[in-house]
Amino acid sequence: MGMTITEKILARAAGRDHVQPGETIWVEADVLMTHDVCGPGTMGIFRREFGESAKVFSREGVVLTPDHYIFTCDDKCHRNVDICRAFAKEQDLPYFYDPGTESYSGVCHITLPQKGHCRPGEVMFGTDSHTCTHGAFGEFATGIGNTDAAFVMGTGKLLIKVPASLRFIFEGTLPDYVMGKDMILQVIGDIGVDGGTYRALEFCGSTVRALPMSERMTICNMAIEAGGKNGIIAADATTIAYVKQRTGKSFVCVDSDPDATYVGEITYEAEKLVPVVALPHSPDNVEPAENCSEWKIDRAYIGSCTGGKTEDFIAAARVLKGRKVSVDTFLVPATTEVAADLAKETIDGQTLLEIFAAAGCIEPAPPSCAACLGGPVDTFGRTHAKEVCISTTNRNFPGRMGSKDASVILASPYTTAASAIVGRVTDPREFL
Repeated sequence: MGMTITEKILARAAGRDHVQPGETIWVEADVLMTHDVCGPGTMGIFRREFGESAKVFSREGVVLTPDHYIFTCDDKCHRNVDICRAFAKEQDLPYFYDPGTESYSGVCHITLPQKGHCRPGEVMFGTDSHTCTHGAFGEFATGIGNTDAAFVMGTGKLLIKVPASLRFIFEGTLPDYVMGKDMILQVIGDIGVDGGTYRALEFCGSTVRALPMSERMTICNMAIEAGGKNGIIAADATTIAYVKQRTGKSFVCVDSDPDATYVGEITYEAEKLVPVVALPHSPDNVEPAENCSEWKIDRAYIGSCTGGKTEDFIAAARVLKGRKVSVDTFLVPATTEVAADLAKETIDGQTLLEIFAAAGCIEPAPPSCAACLGGPVDTFGRTHAKEVCISTTNRNFPGRMGSKDASVILASPYTTAASAIVGRVTDPREFL
């Protein structure tokens, strides 16, 4: 019997020739990622269980990326970063991206690919549910809690159940006005926020193979919004080129067998896809953007691991060039690399920064998670009572971006930018 790509990766990590869904197996971790929100708790459990003088399973295997509550006056947030800093020094970790220094990068899920920590065929665990982002690189990547992370930190292993796989096949040429965000929102709208519970969500087909890595990352990023254990896309020439630019470490690409077993399969014709949004207060409350013009917005937000990549800002700039926003429009590049790109990337001779400034957007914030997770009261872009915000982020639960009385609408960078111009939810085809 054949295996899916997820099953093959877990079999290798378990030292097995074959595994099947439902089996509980010990797997070896290649990378453990943690940040300033969950890192201190993970470190505390690690010390309690393994001893004050214990060493992590692999200095190079632990990646520490403070990113969530960085640019704030909140003392408790600063304390969390201090705890991470002290741990990195104590353990002599080479991959600590320290806020306030030149090594600081920004959002973990964009930092890890940019710094070469994502490699096909590997197993990555992270103390963040959107660790599934990294399945875009043909690896098994999933979020875990602090206790599991502490165990991985000490042993390099974790006991997990092999997930069954759901396959989503996209065939055809993607319309110029549709993005990866529209693709994954459509999937979540179709199967629901629990439709992929503890499943491996595998994305394939000619449409997916034509996507750049940035769009593949967006798709896998939101697998968790359907309840998925992981999202995954088989590595190809596009993946290999990206990875080899950023690391010299070896890796092995794997793919699903032709006779692999799936618990479900949905096929999409790319040409039929349209811009969609997820209305409050759930990622599966999905409607075509063209049907939602009655939703007046108070602000727009372009940023996060889902929508704060260079390509996301290029998309927004395509819509905003030569036009003016009618609501406060916040820009938060995911990483320092993306922030630098805003000043370098051009459209018709204008840099992205110049386009955004001319459109009336608020000056970009320093790279971080910022308002995607609400944050302290001084967080850039944080929503306030009764506001409606259209956003390129990944969750729209009550309170997700600040006030519990605010409403968040999830959309692609195209749709977010178009809506910022009009002041209502707007299909980007009006401007593209």
